[in-house]
Amino acid sequence: MIRDTPEAWEVVESRDRFKGHVIQVVTDTVKMPRDEVADRDYVVHPGAVAVLALDDRERVLMIRQYRHPTRRLMWELPAGLRDVEGEPLVTGAARELAEEAGYRADTWHTLVDLRSSPGMSDERIRVFLARGLTKIPDEENAFVHRHEEIDMPVVWIPLADAVEKALMGMIHNSPAVAGILAAYAASVEGFALLRPADAPEA
Repeated sequence: MIRDTPEAWEVVESRDRFKGHVIQVVTDTVKMPRDEVADRDYVVHPGAVAVLALDDRERVLMIRQYRHPTRRLMWELPAGLRDVEGEPLVTGAARELAEEAGYRADTWHTLVDLRSSPGMSDERIRVFLARGLTKIPDEENAFVHRHEEIDMPVVWIPLADAVEKALMGMIHNSPAVAGILAAYAASVEGFALLRPADAPEA
């Protein structure tokens, strides 16, 4: 069966290299097959959630945000860190949809789970599908955008067009690309095969 499974090889030594506001970098000395050991540097990350919001016209809500490491303005899905201890992932996703895009949703499903760069980070991203969307009145949305989120545009793009843009190399953000392609694939079955919003993570 093709399925990722948990496994932990023995760590002989672990050394902290850097600790920042969000991430930490560590070096683990890992016991390899044939009794060899090797150092593996990786980023410890709190994880994230993202939201593919799909309206009744099969359009995807996308935002554009400056990402300094890439030196690009990137088209993305509403998303954010898992930075509230014990909070259900779907609750965090709903907060990000409200704060970044000004929408709420009636129906939530788990769309796809990602390991963004498993060779160098332990980051986990869950992308949700949100439907039954309504705009939050401005007077009810007191969230104040700061830094990269100031003047962040919100646009609606037909799902089929988003797929084309992802495949043509016009959209690069990994949860956006994965979410768009997963939503398009799931739409073939009328979204009937999706997991519930509270599905456990493997």
